[in-house]
Order: sequence, then structure tokens, then C-alpha cells
Amino acid sequence: MNFIKIKETCLYVHDLEKTKKFYHEVLGLEIINYEEGKHIFFRLGSSVLLCFNPEDSKTKKTPPPHYGGGKQHVAFEVKKSDYNYAKAEITSKGIAIIDEVIWKSGETSFYFEDLEGNVLEILPDKGIWD
Repeated sequence: MNFIKIKETCLYVHDLEKTKKFYHEVLGLEIINYEEGKHIFFRLGSSVLLCFNPEDSKTKKTPPPHYGGGKQHVAFEVKKSDYNYAKAEITSKGIAIIDEVIWKSGETSFYFEDLEGNVLEILPDKGIWD
């Protein structure tokens, strides 16, 4: 198979309203679908971030049930030239950067948490995995 990319990824969250506020109002992601108590979906370029309530998602018949818990991780890619701007923007919103890593390539990424404790990362589009 010749996969092109991961089209969507999923976080499991218990408070969809807090999730909506953080990802839409604070991070500025476009909402593409929201069903109270069930899920909220956000667009990121050509990818989609799915946020499911695990209590609802694990009882579904279709699509197949899925759920998770604990601290999950998602990384957001920005243009290399926008990396420092993204870092400044995150801190200007009162969000604490919890770690910054310099990778073997010499590129840097930083980590912060959403309101449910999921670990989010911002990394430049060139260098980390190239």
C-alpha cells in the first residue's frame, strides 16, 4: 500500500465544551462538526482532529466502538519560519510550555497541554522527521 498521510487522528475528552473553547477559541481551529455529548471535529489544513467523548464512543455500533483515556499526544506542524511565532502565541495566551526538545536533526519542538491534560506538540514542517 502507498499511504499518503494520516487524514484524521483522535483524542478522547470528557468535557466537549472545554475542548471546544480551547481548540476553537484559543487555538483557532475551525469546527466542522459538533454533537453535544458525543464529539467535536476540527479542521487543520487537510487533516481532521476528532475529539470523542469516550463514554459515548465506546458504545457505538457503527463506526466500530473505540475509546481511550489518559494523557494522549498530538503534534501540530507549522511552517519552519512560523515556529517562534507559534511559541510566542501559545505563551501569550497563558498556556505553559511544559517541555522543549532539540532533536538529533538540530530542530526543536515544544510541548503544552490542553484543558484535559493531553500533551500537544508544535514542530516545524522541515527537519524533525526528514
